[in-house]
Order: sequence, then C-alpha cells, then structure tokens
Amino acid sequence: MELPIEISKLHIPDKIINKWQSIVNTLAEMIHVPAALIMRVVPPHIEVFRSSETNNNPYKAGDKEHLAGLYCERVMRTRNELLVPNALKDENWNKNPDIKLGMISYLGFPILWPTGEIFGTICVVDSKENRYGEVYKKLLFQSKELVDAHLDLIYQNMRLENTVRELEKSLNEIKVLRGFLSICSYCKKIRDDKGHWSNIETYIRDRSEVEFSHGICPECSIKVYSDLENRRK
Repeated sequence: MELPIEISKLHIPDKIINKWQSIVNTLAEMIHVPAALIMRVVPPHIEVFRSSETNNNPYKAGDKEHLAGLYCERVMRTRNELLVPNALKDENWNKNPDIKLGMISYLGFPILWPTGEIFGTICVVDSKENRYGEVYKKLLFQSKELVDAHLDLIYQNMRLENTVRELEKSLNEIKVLRGFLSICSYCKKIRDDKGHWSNIETYIRDRSEVEFSHGICPECSIKVYSDLENRRK
C-alpha cells in the first residue's frame, strides 16, 4: 500500500530552487519589469519563494503577506491567468496591498502540483501601467509549465521513495531460511547455530512468518488406520 504524501511538506531541492531563480531573473529581464516572482501559498499566508534579482524590486524571498485581496490570491482561487494593466484605474484592485509597494500592474498564472493542489503562482509586476503582450504572456505561461513540470518531478520522486521504503519494510519483515540445516535422522529435530535442538515447527516459526496447522496426509492416514485395525484384532 502506497504511503500518503503530504504535499505541503514536500521539500523543494536546492537544484530546483536554483533553476527557479534563473527563471524569474530571465522573466524580469525579458519582460522589462522590476519584479518576477514565484509565490508559494502557506495558509493563511502567501510567501515570496523566489524573487528576481533586479533593481527596484521591493520583494525578497521569504517575505510573507496575509491572504487579503492580493493579485495572486485571485489567481489561486480561479486557477486562471490574471492581468491587471493598472490597479489605480481598476475599482476591483485600487486598494490592493501591492500598490503600497508601487506595483500597479500584474500578470500571473497558477502553479499546480500534479495532484491538482495549488502550490502558488508565477507572476510579473510593474510599477507602471503595463498590458504586456501576447509574446510576454506566452513566455510567462511556458515558464509556468516548466515549474509545474518540476513539481511533478518532485512529487514522482517522493512517490518512488515511499515505494522503496515500503518495499524495504516488507523485506525486513520477511525472514528467509538459508543454508544447510542439521536435522536429526530419527526425531527430525533441527539444531540451530548455537547447538540447541528444537522440533522443526518451532525452528521455522521462530525464523519466519509461518504458522502451522495440523492435518494428516493420505499415506499416514492409511498407516494410522491400519495400525488401529491391527490393534483391535
């Protein structure tokens, strides 16, 4: 039986983190924005998991915000792309907390585990009005797909590790009898490696998961009943 995997506790390897850092750096450079981010939801907060190493970027990895009307919150709830060209001109977003940081435009996509659970978002933000363009949207979406693929790899590796642990546990529970056994030619008792003699049932039961039930084979049945008949005569 496969062990359950707690998605929220899965570790992101340093190798993947470094790749994500490269992704957000490239996005910020190519889209010409002060910040590109990979966000991770840790209710009741959302955390800046990776932030581009760009000038005038107010976000730092490890920063946390309460889930209270953020751009990314909408993306995670709807699991769809969100474009906000200018929050100051949008009554739905003109009180967004990011405005305090000077970030008034946003483009983001949800990031998902292969189970469908939300990891967070990948997004770019700008300090000026920005409608982005189809090329930039495609670039960000392709980056989202790459991060999704990394999460799938992490998840599948964990499943494999769980399977290996289960297999090792099962193998440890199986005690295998190997080698030569010294058995008495008359009473059929077995001598163990310490020189002690015990009947074959006890020997096998102590070294395996076997339990014995007793019956009588056809040959012995004939012999036993034949002996009984002879005694009656």
